[in-house]
Amino acid sequence: MLPKRSLMGPGPSDVYPEVLNAMARPTIGHMDPAFIGFMDELNELLRYAFQTNNTVTLPISAPGSAGMECCLVNLLEPGDKVVIASNGVFGGRMLEIARRCGAKPVAIEFEWGTPVDPDKVEDVLKANPDAVALAFVHSETSTGVRSDAEALCKLAHDYDCLAIVDAVTSLGGIELCVDDWGIDAIYSGTQKCLSAPPGLSPVSFNDAAMAKVASRKTPPQSWFLDMNLLTGYWGPGAKRAYHHTAPINSLYALDEALRILKREGLDNGWARHADNYQKLHSGLAAMGLEFYVESEYRLPQLNAVKVPEGVDEAGVRGFLLNQYNLEIGAGLGPLAGKIWRIGLMGASCSEKHVALCLEGLKDALENN
Repeated sequence: MLPKRSLMGPGPSDVYPEVLNAMARPTIGHMDPAFIGFMDELNELLRYAFQTNNTVTLPISAPGSAGMECCLVNLLEPGDKVVIASNGVFGGRMLEIARRCGAKPVAIEFEWGTPVDPDKVEDVLKANPDAVALAFVHSETSTGVRSDAEALCKLAHDYDCLAIVDAVTSLGGIELCVDDWGIDAIYSGTQKCLSAPPGLSPVSFNDAAMAKVASRKTPPQSWFLDMNLLTGYWGPGAKRAYHHTAPINSLYALDEALRILKREGLDNGWARHADNYQKLHSGLAAMGLEFYVESEYRLPQLNAVKVPEGVDEAGVRGFLLNQYNLEIGAGLGPLAGKIWRIGLMGASCSEKHVALCLEGLKDALENN
C-alpha cells in the first residue's frame, strides 16, 4: 500500500478526485470512432487552456521533456542556428536537445534565480542574424522565476525568428496567451497546474511553425515526435492515420482536468494561485524565512525558499514527509541544499495546503 501524500513540490501536484475517477472509464481502441470524437473535444479544451486558435494543438504521449524535444526536433534542422536563453535546468536541457538535433545553439546564460533579460537577448539576436529561432523557459521550474514571454516573443519576431516557449509550470497557473503574445511553438506538462497525472505533454504549433516543419530539407530525427505524422493521427476530421497506441485512460484524465480548468475559468484560476501565494508568503515571512527570487519575477505557483543557515535541508523535507505526509522539493544544481521548492499548483493550491505547509515547516524547524 502506498501512502497518501499532499504534493507541494515542483510537481507532480495533487490530482483532483474527479480526474482519478476519469481514469477508471472503460478503455476503448485508439482508432475507435467514439475516441476520434473525444480527441477533437480534448484538443479544443487545450486551445482554451493555451488561449490559442492553433489547429495543431495536441497532447504528446509522454511527459513535458518530450514536448520540449517535439518542438525542437521539428523546428531545428542540422546546421540551423538557434538562440537559447538558459537560466536554470530546463534552459540547459534545451541546449542539449538542440545539439543532438545537429543545430548550432547560441547560449545566453543567466544567473539562476534571475529572469531572462530581453536586452541581452536582443544583443545576441543582432549578432546572429542567421538564427532561425529563439527558445526560452517562461517559468523556470528549477528556481521559480518568471521571464517576460510576451517581450521575448516580440524580440524573436523582430529578428525573423520563431519563438519556442517552455510553459511546463506556466499552464493554468499564471497568465499565458499564446496567440496574443505571438508564441510560435509551445509545450507544457499535465502534472503541474493542470493537476492531471504525469505522462502527457500538451503542445501547440502555429501556422509559421508548421510552415517551417513543411519546408524541412530532412525529416525530424525522431520518428515518434515527427509533427507531420502526429497531425495525421491527431489532426481534425474523422479520417485518422494510425501512429501509435495512445494512452487512452491518461487522456481521459487530462480531459477531465481541462474541464475543471474551464469551469473555474482561467482568470479565476490565476487569481487563486496568486491569492494563496500571498498567504504562503505572509506565513513564511512570519517565520523569518526568505524567498530566493525577487518578488517582481517570482512564480506564485512555485516558490524557492532559502534554507536558513545551520538547518538540515534534507532533514526538514524528511520530517515533513514522515510526520505530515507532505512533499516539498529540493534545490537542483548549484541550488542543491540551499533552497526548498514549494509548489502551489492546481489542486495543491488551496488554503488547506498553505496551512498544512506552514504548520509542518514550523514544526520541522523547531525540531531540526
